[in-house]
Amino acid sequence: MGMKRFKTAEYINKDYPKSDKYSRTEVLTAEDGAVDLGGIFGILQPGGHVPYHIHIARESVFIALYGEAIQIVEGKDHPIKAGDIMFIPSGEKHGLVNKSNTPFRYLEFWTHPPALADFVETSLS
Repeated sequence: MGMKRFKTAEYINKDYPKSDKYSRTEVLTAEDGAVDLGGIFGILQPGGHVPYHIHIARESVFIALYGEAIQIVEGKDHPIKAGDIMFIPSGEKHGLVNKSNTPFRYLEFWTHPPALADFVETSLS
C-alpha cells in the first residue's frame, strides 16, 4: 500500500449502478492504507437528496466533479457545481439536494472513518 491517485475524469465518466436518488461507493479505506481518512464517490440523481445530518467528530472536503447541487449547511443553501471544493467542519449540520435535471457527481473525503461512525440524522428545523 502507499500513495493513491484519484483522476477526476475517471469518476466523471464512470459507469455506476443506477439508483433512483443516491448512490455511493467507498474509494479510500483502510485497505488502501488510510488510517485517519476515508472517501467516497457519489452520484445524486435529479430530485435526489442526502438527508440533513451532523457528524460530531468528522471534517469533510467535498469535491464537485459534474453537475450542480445545493449543499445545505446550518440551514443555509450553498450552490455547488463542478470544479467547486467545499470544506465542512465537524459539528455543522449539512445535507445535499439536486434540483437540476442532470446527475450530480462528487468525491468526498473525511477524517475519522468509517463513514457512519458519528452520523446523526436531523431535520432542517
